[in-house]
Amino acid sequence: MPSHLSADRPAAQPPGRGSVDALISQTRRLKGEVDAVRRDSEEAGSDHPRERWQRALYDLALHQLNDLDEHLAQLRDGPLPTAEAPEAPRPEQGSLLSRVGSAEWNLLTDEASWSGELYRILGRDPAAPPLTLDELPSLVVDEDRPKLTAMVTDCLVDARPIDGEFRIARRAGDVRTVHMMGEPVLDTDGSTASMWAVLRDVSELRRSQRVVSETRDSLHHRQDAAQSEHRLAAELQEAVLPPWRGSLRLPHRGARALDLASHHLPASTRTLIGGDWYDALELTDGETLLGVGDLTGQGVGVTSNMTMLLGAVRGMAMAGAQPGQVMAWLNQLLDATVQPALGSAVCCRYRSANRTLVWAQAGHPAPLLFRDGTGRVLDAPDGVLLGATSGAVYGQAEETLLVGDLLLLHTDGLVPGHTGSAAANLLLGLAPRLAGNRTAEDCVRTVVQEFGDGEGEREDNACLLVARVVS
Repeated sequence: MPSHLSADRPAAQPPGRGSVDALISQTRRLKGEVDAVRRDSEEAGSDHPRERWQRALYDLALHQLNDLDEHLAQLRDGPLPTAEAPEAPRPEQGSLLSRVGSAEWNLLTDEASWSGELYRILGRDPAAPPLTLDELPSLVVDEDRPKLTAMVTDCLVDARPIDGEFRIARRAGDVRTVHMMGEPVLDTDGSTASMWAVLRDVSELRRSQRVVSETRDSLHHRQDAAQSEHRLAAELQEAVLPPWRGSLRLPHRGARALDLASHHLPASTRTLIGGDWYDALELTDGETLLGVGDLTGQGVGVTSNMTMLLGAVRGMAMAGAQPGQVMAWLNQLLDATVQPALGSAVCCRYRSANRTLVWAQAGHPAPLLFRDGTGRVLDAPDGVLLGATSGAVYGQAEETLLVGDLLLLHTDGLVPGHTGSAAANLLLGLAPRLAGNRTAEDCVRTVVQEFGDGEGEREDNACLLVARVVS
């Protein structure tokens, strides 16, 4: 077949071997580094959609780097073998050269020339004559034929380069994706004499890209669902529970005995809203109910469970039950139901007439008392006692408070990374700063500023309730 120059430019000169070798070395070094990072992610063993998406991206990157490596090797070692050079060695199955073929269609003689690799890519018998440009669309799936026709027409009529993809249906029954790049070849009078093209099987590359896209979509869907549930749970909490911001404002019946403030510290956005709660209620006898606690579980369902629990606690307290009895009855109530399960709680009853605090706890951090610039953990009540007929009976403790005293109730998780006595000691260390606060709201602000309210750093939800004795 006569040789022609491509449109408006001389034949390209092969690159220097040394420069291509340097590019090959850089590519292989990068392949090794990417592969090492991919192996580390696989050893982590997580099946979270985010990790699956990342592993798919690593696979895609390695796939493309492997192709780049073989492209550069082809540049270094010489041109692709063609049907006119049968002595060229057959490429290894699965190598890049086995996935790249070349073709030229002579418009003057209506001849076509295909490389052996193109026969393999298109699933054609090497002994059969190559298809003409008019016959080529017969291999293409119906939906992609208009795309191929448009590319070839633009190339032959308007001398535009070809760069596009289409799918072929091979005789074996499988469908492959082919990327075709080509240009018109002009005759001496400027007319189009022939068209050459390089066709590459990109089926595996597109498969890797689909995996990346699907895992990314799955991750986004999961994140959207979690955020929707998070917002729904927050709206439910706002509707049925005490407000998560600002002071708890009790109705004033005479002189105010306590200045109250509270705060809910949310976990990270990836964690659904948990069962931490606080509550304060002025009782009919002039006393005040204070409490904090948490339920097991997370999500929308725990919100309705929390509503039930708070209603039960308030009802018991309004009926005159003391904190120890409230804990016992609550224990019986929750043991008789499938859900909710009480994680822990502390229940207090403040008697303003003699400034006495009566309290009980169920596996929960004890209240902290701050006075005159120092703080301490209140002495815990006696342990759980077992009654003969009434089941568990929780012990109570009493503490006499003074005007100016500050009582701090909190759930586990208030101090990130610390629980129990370690968290209590860090909170007690704020005593000098809390002594300078005039209101309960100022005290809450001090605690939140110290231990953070950032959603990105907190693993667990937490609640804080501060009561300051004012009269």
